[in-house]
Amino acid sequence: MKKFVLNGKNLNILNSISIVNDNLSLSVSKSAIKKVVQSRKLVDKWIAREEIVYGINTGFGEFKDVVISKEQTETLQRNLILSHSSGVGDCIPDKVVRLMLLFRINSLIQGHSGVRIELINFLVSFFNVGLIPQIPQQGSVGCSGDLAPLAHLASTFLGEGKIKFKGNILKSKDALKKVGLKPFVLHSKEGLALINGTQMMSSFLCVSLFDAMQLSRLADIAGAVTVEATKSTNAAYDDRIQKIRPHKGQIATADNLRSLLRHSEVLKSHADCGKVQDAYSIRCIPQVHGAVKDAINYCLNVINVEINSVTDNPLIFAKEGEHLEGGNFHGEPLALASDFLKIAIAELGSISERRTARLVDGSLSGLPRFLIKDGGLNSGFMIAQYTAAALVSENKVLSHPASVDSIPTSANQEDHNSMGSIASRKCYEVINNVKNIIAIEMLCGSQALEFLKPLKAGRGVEKAKQLIRKKVKYLTKDVMMSELIENTKEILYYTDFISQVEKVTGKLK
Repeated sequence: MKKFVLNGKNLNILNSISIVNDNLSLSVSKSAIKKVVQSRKLVDKWIAREEIVYGINTGFGEFKDVVISKEQTETLQRNLILSHSSGVGDCIPDKVVRLMLLFRINSLIQGHSGVRIELINFLVSFFNVGLIPQIPQQGSVGCSGDLAPLAHLASTFLGEGKIKFKGNILKSKDALKKVGLKPFVLHSKEGLALINGTQMMSSFLCVSLFDAMQLSRLADIAGAVTVEATKSTNAAYDDRIQKIRPHKGQIATADNLRSLLRHSEVLKSHADCGKVQDAYSIRCIPQVHGAVKDAINYCLNVINVEINSVTDNPLIFAKEGEHLEGGNFHGEPLALASDFLKIAIAELGSISERRTARLVDGSLSGLPRFLIKDGGLNSGFMIAQYTAAALVSENKVLSHPASVDSIPTSANQEDHNSMGSIASRKCYEVINNVKNIIAIEMLCGSQALEFLKPLKAGRGVEKAKQLIRKKVKYLTKDVMMSELIENTKEILYYTDFISQVEKVTGKLK
């Protein structure tokens, strides 16, 4: 099994997803181990001399002024995990849970959390054997970290709650026993260090961003297919237009479109048709898709900082021999980024649906109505566009920014909360909806291109159609449309579709 050596600062979105998808084994660098040990020595020193430190020998939140005796510290930490395991709703997807654990380990090994090396070793072993805690999605307000979800994560370390192992849901004690682990006994500070953090928000956003990067290029391909199928002009993608409004994403999208449309017989066939300009959903692809690319890049910067940060409280600074109480657990950076990303990706879906609507509307496209022969007897792709429209409408509701809301908690001690957990979960839903919207455009566009034969589209567009045709054939009569959408989606997202298209276009941006 391949190993990845964590040092607290070397994660990014790509290697994080790879660690989880490819089941890489974790280990911790010697330098990080040294920092963990130094930090813990300082905590033990404070405990020995009975120095009052929040979360080490005090209660939590509103109970910050309640001093806990040395004999009760283990009970304090266990009680913290159990009481905070108060989430509800469907379980967090497995991939997101795995990322939560990865990011939690990466934060703790930076030596500012005061945990023992025994806890780090346990967490690494837990990750490496493939245990997946069952964690309810709802219950975090995105401040003091993702308290409830992270408490559910931590509860499984103690032998509480449930774990998925090799596809089976087991009681945590039983799952731990199967892999040769014993329930972990938390010492002072360790319970708090496990649940003060932004790891659920970070994990949902990480998965969403990875998919968004893929969606951005797929949307350009789908857009190019529609350009060809509707016999639209490519004049709006001229490099000179982009250079005098030089947003990076806009320039990149126009470059992609020109690459996809290169050597098009279809474009040549209507070069002198007299059409001056096309509808916005086609003419403004560089401006809209490009703005989404820029939004993705902003969010990538946020997540790459966050997953290499320390987000619990209090924080230990071993060199100075100090502890500081701060607010690194506050989810505002992630809340804003998640809201920004879901709004941006919702726009990608919105403009795609408008292009699909043009494809199926014979009065706009010049193609057979609803892209089917014998219309009337057959409804063709009529309701596929309905589905895209429904998803776009759903995204409008999901895209309401969660970060503008705040509900005080803990008797007003925690009086401004980010709602970043809600923002990131809704972002994940929007992304999944747009995957279907883009698949529908690609499905309809591929069907539409058949009516332009024997003319060939640009090499990139032709390649995309050929790849779709491997699993989705040209439709001559009505069939179960949901199967075609699902098959198209599978080709786009679960094969090497983009890299195959790039073999004829060059690298898409």
